[in-house]
Amino acid sequence: MSLGEVTENRIKKKWPSTVAERRAWIHPDDRQLSLRQQCSLLGLHRSNVYYEPVPESVENLAMMRLIDEEYLRHPFPGSRRMVLWLQSQGCLVNRKKVQRLLGENGPSGIAPGPRTAVPAVGHQVYPYLLRGLEITRPNQVWCIDITYVPMRQGYLYLTAVMDWFSRCMLSWRLSNTMDVEFCCEALDEALRHGRPEIFNTDQGSQFTSREFTGRLAAKSIAISMDGKGRAVDNVMIERLWRTVKYENIYLKEYATGADCHRGLKAYFTYYCHERPHQGLSNQPP
Repeated sequence: MSLGEVTENRIKKKWPSTVAERRAWIHPDDRQLSLRQQCSLLGLHRSNVYYEPVPESVENLAMMRLIDEEYLRHPFPGSRRMVLWLQSQGCLVNRKKVQRLLGENGPSGIAPGPRTAVPAVGHQVYPYLLRGLEITRPNQVWCIDITYVPMRQGYLYLTAVMDWFSRCMLSWRLSNTMDVEFCCEALDEALRHGRPEIFNTDQGSQFTSREFTGRLAAKSIAISMDGKGRAVDNVMIERLWRTVKYENIYLKEYATGADCHRGLKAYFTYYCHERPHQGLSNQPP
């Protein structure tokens, strides 16, 4: 890309939203702009250009799969009890490593603990609005969450927006990073279907960000957030993750992101239009 093209795009503010997209604009062989100048224009640190992510080892991926399965069966252990359980399964692991893998995986025990589900600095946290609320109709409450998707080599992150009453999956997105962009994309798609009275999330930095909460506030949607360490506060979507993993993800063991996307697209069509739900008198959403 020439200096003129970069400057023109900068003036028009046609910036790609993610670091990965901006990295794709870098041309090491450009004769007009050095790497330092290109990084400066794109708002990137040079380390973002040179850094090559190191994939998890096969051993760590297997351990992350075990952690994910155990968390779905028993969503209450913290890192100490998870260490003991992994050791009982023959894994030589210490607490520091389990804490790191839990950070990659996403799950955390539901028992209250110090500084769990910490939002980013400066992000506003909203109160939980669903306690004692009787949810009796569609579009009364929507919810969103992120979960870890193990694959044959590596892993992805899945987010979904669901109607709490009907269990209907309104939108979903896959990503290889836990950034706010793919959560906002899922929210924007869901809002094309309608508008809820209340939108419930956890206190993760993606959902407390101004990019995310601003979209809800602009449509006068009441924002509700789970309490710290309270996975049961968003129980409906936690049940969805259990269902999709045991009925699809663990069975398929996807090899690539494209395979995973195709498989989940087919499964979610089945989930929303054919699969009977006991809580809905055995009707699909």
